[in-house]
Amino acid sequence: MTRAGSTGGRGAGKDAAAYRAGFGCFVGRPNAGKSTLTNAIVGQKIAITSSKPQTTRHVIRAVLHRPDSQLVLVDTPGLHRPRTLLGERLNDLVRTTWSEVDVIGLCIPADEPVGRGDRFITGELAELKAAVVAVVTKTDLVDKARLAEQLVAVSELADFAAVVPVSAVSGHQVDTLVDVLTGYLPASPQLYPDDMLTDEPEQVLVAELIREAALEGVRDELPHSIAVVVEEMIPEGEIIKIYADVYVERSSQKAIVIGARASRLKDVGTRARREIEQLLGTRVYLDLHVRVAKEWQRDPKQLRRLGF
Repeated sequence: MTRAGSTGGRGAGKDAAAYRAGFGCFVGRPNAGKSTLTNAIVGQKIAITSSKPQTTRHVIRAVLHRPDSQLVLVDTPGLHRPRTLLGERLNDLVRTTWSEVDVIGLCIPADEPVGRGDRFITGELAELKAAVVAVVTKTDLVDKARLAEQLVAVSELADFAAVVPVSAVSGHQVDTLVDVLTGYLPASPQLYPDDMLTDEPEQVLVAELIREAALEGVRDELPHSIAVVVEEMIPEGEIIKIYADVYVERSSQKAIVIGARASRLKDVGTRARREIEQLLGTRVYLDLHVRVAKEWQRDPKQLRRLGF
């Protein structure tokens, strides 16, 4: 996350003191609403979301352009107690990101009590140089009295730069949160061109959308076993042909993903294609295959092959 690649544009011609640009990220326990909030701020689906914890596996940068600032939000996996080599690598990814950003939003859901995980992460953040803003998410799920209690509980965790309640679903206070976050960015020229919403390669975003569709409705043990690799994206006239492989760890999991008479895989393909067409702005032909890569979460060689 270097500023060396600054690209002129709107911010470059402005008084350096007036224009701010920098990196922020949301952290928190798995399923605290980080990816949903990132999408709400940018106004477009950049990060995949799911009710399953540890949905996010890649660091995805989403760029919010404003007349006086540019906030680059880095969406990270949730910090968790790792049970596999994949889990350890995801935690390393989170900590590396934390050390490089200018402002951090610690997401704590309004509808869950402050717990040990929140205290642990707060302790880790205290060692960093970045400003830390407490973000109480999912405020649409609680009444005013419960929200007031949660705001008090969160503010007692640490001496935060600010405490901001938001709802990514209703949009309540999302703009206020952006104002607060950008206030902690350094004076800087614009970092990314005006038309860039993310620096993530299209193939990675497409693979993530397929994985999101595959996560819907699967049994509890399956989400962590699913990985997706897009092998080819071939433009042909007004359509893009996409060939992708969905990886699981066991043959029994393959049967779950495919479903009776391939009904589940067809449903995954339909859902994913709809999202991918929205992302790419064109019609898509999607060819999915399910493959078994035994114990890939624990195998360094397979992790590399699957992009981790």
